[in-house]
Amino acid sequence: MAIRPLGDHVLVRQKKEDEVTSFGLVLAGDQKKKPEGEVIAVGPGKILENGTRSQMDVKAGDHVVLKSWGGDDVEVGKEEYKIVSQDDILAVVEK
Repeated sequence: MAIRPLGDHVLVRQKKEDEVTSFGLVLAGDQKKKPEGEVIAVGPGKILENGTRSQMDVKAGDHVVLKSWGGDDVEVGKEEYKIVSQDDILAVVEK
């Protein structure tokens, strides 16, 4: 099953944050998620008042920084994603 975002929505796979103990032991961060991730799919853009579509500034494969709040969590199979509006994306991390 695949997810296709509508309007100006973007499907993002968030990074999980690992926690390091004072002894240097790395604990996998199942619950803590960083406000950044990889764009998996992008909607076609919001329909504007003049009937045209807004331009989407991100594309699949982009690494993005998100607002720490907002968006909706969805689960497809065993994968967890977040669907956010393009306005909830603060930056694209350039390589």
